[in-house]
Amino acid sequence: MLLVRGEAGGTTLTGTVYERGEHAPTFKGAPNEDAPYVWVCDEFYQVESGGSAQIIAGKEVNVAFETPMPRGFDTREQALDAAEDHVRTQFARIGIDAKDVEVTVEKNDPQ
Repeated sequence: MLLVRGEAGGTTLTGTVYERGEHAPTFKGAPNEDAPYVWVCDEFYQVESGGSAQIIAGKEVNVAFETPMPRGFDTREQALDAAEDHVRTQFARIGIDAKDVEVTVEKNDPQ
């Protein structure tokens, strides 16, 4: 599995790309459950009230989380491109410019 990590504004978001032969978690109704590469990551957005208060770039931001939805891909490159785009989009949803997000990918071997 590959961990795709975005860092900006003093916080981090990490999602997982499950590779060919690895067993990704399954969710009822998830598209492409049998795809060779599966991306899973939290989704969140800024709300005026409620949610969880987070300090982002020195400011308090209320953040609400959505249920992660696995997305399947045919190639590793497609999965990694989508993962990077997803991470940058989540930060943009809480007011951080997508170009300010540092994205890294690391191989994680749980064994």
